[in-house]
Amino acid sequence: MKQKNRWLIALSAIAIHISIGSVYAYSVYKKPIHDELGWSSTETALAFTIAIFCLGTSAAFFGKVVEKKGPRFSAIVAAILFSSGLIGTGFAIQLESLYGYYLTYGLISGMGLGIGYIAPVSTLVKWFPDRRGLATGMAVMGFGAGALICSPVANYLIENVGLSQTFFILGITYFILMISGALYIARPEEGWVPAAMKEASQKGKGKIKQDLAQLTANEAVKTKRFWMLWVMMFINISSGIMLISVASPMAQEKVGMTAVAAASMVGIMGFFNGGGRIGWATASDYLGRTNVFTIFFSLQLVAFLILPTVSNQAVFITLIFLILTIYGGGFASLPAFIGDLFGTKQLGAIHGYLLTSWSMAGVFGPMLVSYIKDTTNSYNATFYIFSAFLTIALITSFLIRMDIKKIKEQQEPTSQQNNVKQQMIAMQHNT
Repeated sequence: MKQKNRWLIALSAIAIHISIGSVYAYSVYKKPIHDELGWSSTETALAFTIAIFCLGTSAAFFGKVVEKKGPRFSAIVAAILFSSGLIGTGFAIQLESLYGYYLTYGLISGMGLGIGYIAPVSTLVKWFPDRRGLATGMAVMGFGAGALICSPVANYLIENVGLSQTFFILGITYFILMISGALYIARPEEGWVPAAMKEASQKGKGKIKQDLAQLTANEAVKTKRFWMLWVMMFINISSGIMLISVASPMAQEKVGMTAVAAASMVGIMGFFNGGGRIGWATASDYLGRTNVFTIFFSLQLVAFLILPTVSNQAVFITLIFLILTIYGGGFASLPAFIGDLFGTKQLGAIHGYLLTSWSMAGVFGPMLVSYIKDTTNSYNATFYIFSAFLTIALITSFLIRMDIKKIKEQQEPTSQQNNVKQQMIAMQHNT
């Protein structure tokens, strides 16, 4: 069988992620739905909450299926669920059925989101053992870019063909795009490495980096490093999504930005979210995943301690954009980090379990900031509370580093024994 091109595999993954990433353009639908059907902002927002919650939970529940059935089957299932959910949303709007809307956009599309998110990412890690961060960064950047593409397109369609027809068109379009990616994507052969990486290793110019372990999902969740990684992701996501949920009113209240300027800032935040995904993930290939996560929490801790006292708009915007790059960078670096810590045996399933941190953070972050604002009539207390969480995350990044070092030290005697055995076999062979 002819070897597939790994860069086309990456392109296939991006096609899938751009499609499901359109969920972040959800705000485009809120006003038209209210104008056409009279549903309140809270009623409409619930569908998005359900979709994001289902993203994390379906990723966790179906992670093992992704590993067992393979990326192609999983991506096809994701395409069917996500696109049929959008098409069903069109019918729910025609029927003016709020619960039908929750079922189609929230539950069905949400399940497609979760399966579609993990299916290509775990495969990319296996195709790019030399550039794990770059590969997963490209795919997850596609997820961030999905909203930038969908938002103007959906807005144009709503104005020209109507709300329900917009969902029909998007559903069919995304099905074609996702199926195109699904039909090409496949795992590499067991033990496959790029020719250049293999050649460099044979010449002694580069060593093929070994993963810390090769664990199943059930074995991974019993380790301390799994839960330390979960805590770090939960805090990183909570901090970023909290800011995303209140960025516009916070900018207006804190530094006196106009509503128009604040809206522009929110739009530009998407670029930094996406740029952080590819930038930080690529950097992690050179700096190391543990170092990058320590940098994440060090920078955010400083930013969150400064923000309560900031009155200058330029400084405020710079800090917000910095935090957004880290928010995106955490998502993109995670699959590569999983590969480093647990191997690629069941990476998709482990990734799914860790994405439950997204489901919980998506509720926790926005709810906490809203509660604090209502209680104190200020955002300042929020920054100090999240600074405490970020301190915990920073400490956890050092603890996971110590855990990894301990495991490597325990593995060294076995590794040395294996090297001696290999040398003895080679000597016997030569004689």
